[in-house]
Amino acid sequence: MKAAPRLTVGLPVYNGEEYLAQSLDALLGQSYTEFELIISDNASEDSTQEICRDYAARDERISYVRQPVNIGAGPNHNFVFTEGRGELHKWASHDDLYGRDLLLKCVEALDENPDVVLAHAWQAIIDPAGRIVLPVEYPLATDDPRPSERFRSMLFAVGGDDFYGVIRSDVIRRTPLHDSYHHADRTFVTEIGLHGPFYQVPEQLFFRRDHPGRAERARPNIRARSANMDPRRANRLRNPVPRLLVEYVWGFVSAIRRAPLSSAERRKCYQYLALWMASRMVPGSSRRIEDTVLEPEAGVTR
Repeated sequence: MKAAPRLTVGLPVYNGEEYLAQSLDALLGQSYTEFELIISDNASEDSTQEICRDYAARDERISYVRQPVNIGAGPNHNFVFTEGRGELHKWASHDDLYGRDLLLKCVEALDENPDVVLAHAWQAIIDPAGRIVLPVEYPLATDDPRPSERFRSMLFAVGGDDFYGVIRSDVIRRTPLHDSYHHADRTFVTEIGLHGPFYQVPEQLFFRRDHPGRAERARPNIRARSANMDPRRANRLRNPVPRLLVEYVWGFVSAIRRAPLSSAERRKCYQYLALWMASRMVPGSSRRIEDTVLEPEAGVTR
């Protein structure tokens, strides 16, 4: 068996034929090469399988797995992580693009800052043709040395795409991984932030593609989005919408309980969570707990 690489890049994909080859070229052409690429094909019904097998035959860093049935986006993301061997992990999307030095700069940031648990870079939105249409500012205080302030920022501010950053694998293992309730990706990234600060490489190196297929996969309501994460969530009796919302809030509570926080920091996190909940329960609030919010992290698809 070959020695484990420092970094695992996990790419879960479902029906990704339109942009998959472009994303694979961007990943395999990175200036940092010490990584393995694990692709989990979630029983795609298009030519995704053929594309993946072709690339795997040409690059030994690729491991390709095809799921026999569609297990949903959440389990598929978790699968590529648990299969990885790297001390660092990055999830990748089949339709995004990556600057050539993205992995290199993120790994260097983690090496130079032992307290940092996640490194990512400035990003921009691109159109289907790959043209930049909107540079995206990063509004979060995830570099604050205080866990409670990082938590507060991720609760109240909208933005960031840190789910797709390079993360220390041992920190991910301290979490329950990706769940399938409403906005489970938000609670996951927030929990990572309770373990340490994030670092944003001050270069535009991550390019999030906006296209009709991505909008379709975003799903129109809470149940549909949760069922996209895990098909078992489609059962109305076992997963009524109130349960999905309660699990969302409880995800934050559980993250605070698990995190290595001082008593004072833990109390502050609970206080911020109570304020956040109260602000979204006020009649007429523009940001209700159940609202669909155009947050990049909410774009995890199967």
